[in-house]
Amino acid sequence: MNEEYLIVRKKQDEYFKSGKTLSIKERIKNLKTLKSAMKSNESLLLEALYKDLGKTHFEGYETELGVVYSEINHLIKHTKTWAKKKRVGTPLAHFPSSSYILKQPKGNVLIFSPWNYPIQLALNPLAAALAAGCTVILKPSRYSEYTSKALKKVLGEFFEEGLVYVVEGGHQANQDLLDLRFDHIFFTGSPNVGRVVMAAASKNVTPVTLELGGKSPVIIDESANIKLSATRLAWGKYLNAGQTCVAPDYLLIDEKVKDRFVVEFKNAITKMFSTNPITSPDLPKIINEKHFERAKSLLKCGKIVIGGGFDNNTLKIEPTLIEKPDLSSPLMCDEIFAPILPLITYKSFDDALEFIRQREKPLAFYIFSKNNERVKKAHEVLTFGGGCVNDCVVHLTNPNMPFGGVGNSGLGSYHSKQGFDTFTHEKSILRKSLLLDIPVRYAPYNSNLKDKIVRLLMH
Repeated sequence: MNEEYLIVRKKQDEYFKSGKTLSIKERIKNLKTLKSAMKSNESLLLEALYKDLGKTHFEGYETELGVVYSEINHLIKHTKTWAKKKRVGTPLAHFPSSSYILKQPKGNVLIFSPWNYPIQLALNPLAAALAAGCTVILKPSRYSEYTSKALKKVLGEFFEEGLVYVVEGGHQANQDLLDLRFDHIFFTGSPNVGRVVMAAASKNVTPVTLELGGKSPVIIDESANIKLSATRLAWGKYLNAGQTCVAPDYLLIDEKVKDRFVVEFKNAITKMFSTNPITSPDLPKIINEKHFERAKSLLKCGKIVIGGGFDNNTLKIEPTLIEKPDLSSPLMCDEIFAPILPLITYKSFDDALEFIRQREKPLAFYIFSKNNERVKKAHEVLTFGGGCVNDCVVHLTNPNMPFGGVGNSGLGSYHSKQGFDTFTHEKSILRKSLLLDIPVRYAPYNSNLKDKIVRLLMH
């Protein structure tokens, strides 16, 4: 057992038991401190994102820091209301009494964050946990080493170890942390590792939130605005070089508009990344050589119609469109996490829906269509975490909506009130009056009158 983690875990237990985090005023102060920590170190954080993933400062702010600021502001505004005691009705059988629900922080929380959005996916759950009144050990990914070091430095300067502590390291650090007992574990990553986390948590009956991934499909029907659909899809797919958990993972398109779409899609790529995307400063890189080699192997799984180039030195892959992908290949069986989009044509809309239904429930689903009946039908018959109509990816940036998966793509949700609720225990209380006691419930029960009263009250 790692001695450092044991000491920190004990500090956080003592901090929580001190009652400091119960105060709503203190929680809001902690949220403001988190925002101040980020604001004071924006250059450091943005540069770390550039070193790890090749993200421009614009993309780093748009998809990471800005999203966290929005979430923190939302939490600051609403935490006081969400934390209030909630009065609920009481059945007549318990007269005279009142009932209410108390919102209690769960306690000591462990958060595992991934490498692909190493600031957003670390600090959004951290903010929710602070709003709920929890203490947090945060474990960023070792793959995003510059951002992990930056988070360690920034959060270490602004928070006591008993409240927030950042652990660096790899697999062994993860395992050592999972050997400790927590009151909640929040994990973002792959389904395979999510199963490992869930198994470890089960030893202590620790509740978990699993934000996983999967193959998020896109449908474009013949009624769609093809040019705008192509532009928005190219943006969402190639954002962060495709290394996004809600990135469009494969495209189902009506065969009647496929050729027109390919032309507009290529135009959109050229407009965003030039005719030589590998040299574009706006195209991020693959996180490391291991993932780069895996991504390159996917280029062989179908017919390349756009892109396909790569640079071994910069770990960049061109925005790529692959037609007629091998359905049994890793390209269509595994989450892609690279700037490669498989395209499959369909003859009937129902066939497209059935193609999706035969696979695991995705984290996101996107449909581009002007046909409201088709949109409605898709949303009724498909099960998925969340999504967009006539756009992609942006649904997770709305702080008013929960974000999470279903089935193989996740367990539980966060963002907005759902984030606060994730780290909160709802304690139900029934308070009975001492002024009157109706003895119907007490033995002996051999009374016809008692029987009639109970049946009247509980029918």
